[in-house]
Amino acid sequence: MNIVLLGAPGAGKGTQAQKLVAEFGFAHISTGDLLRAAVKAGTKLGVEAKGYMDAGKLVPDALVIDLVKERLEADDAQNGFILDGFPRNTAQAVTLDSELAAMGRNLDAALLVAVPSESVVARLSSRRTCKSCGYTAPAGVDVCPRCNGEMYQRDDDKPETIRHRLDVYESQTAPLVEYYKGHSILKEVNGDRPVDEVYADVKALLAL
Repeated sequence: MNIVLLGAPGAGKGTQAQKLVAEFGFAHISTGDLLRAAVKAGTKLGVEAKGYMDAGKLVPDALVIDLVKERLEADDAQNGFILDGFPRNTAQAVTLDSELAAMGRNLDAALLVAVPSESVVARLSSRRTCKSCGYTAPAGVDVCPRCNGEMYQRDDDKPETIRHRLDVYESQTAPLVEYYKGHSILKEVNGDRPVDEVYADVKALLAL
């Protein structure tokens, strides 16, 4: 099964993806992870991407698509994949569809994990991150349980920053939701509930 994962930052998409991966063995493809790995490995695409990132520019769609295509050709992506963080807009969605078609593949579902904005703000602004290893935990955890490092609130997790990110997400992704609705593959789940309840609905929606 080939899935595109949609949802605001902090909606719990990553958690649902991890559960699907653990149970069904799908490849979880996060474009952020792909970019970081390519840059670290110094691949041709990574070197190109680093040039844009160092200049503070967005990595162009064509380059991200090339990275995604390369990843989709890997053995572990043949039994199904979950795309997380891509596409971000309808232009990318159209390109993705044509690239998949050229590979003889298609999308089975666009899964939208829907959570009200204020729930996301409350959820993310209570998050603390370890300065040493990046582990995240709720507010009130002052020492990292993994490495004993110091926990702090990232600027990204401050309420005003989160609201701005949500505005950007809404403006970019709302048309994407309509695009997949138009293709009759949009599946929407209420993500503002306990993780296991959400996951049970996700499996039912995807007929897994």
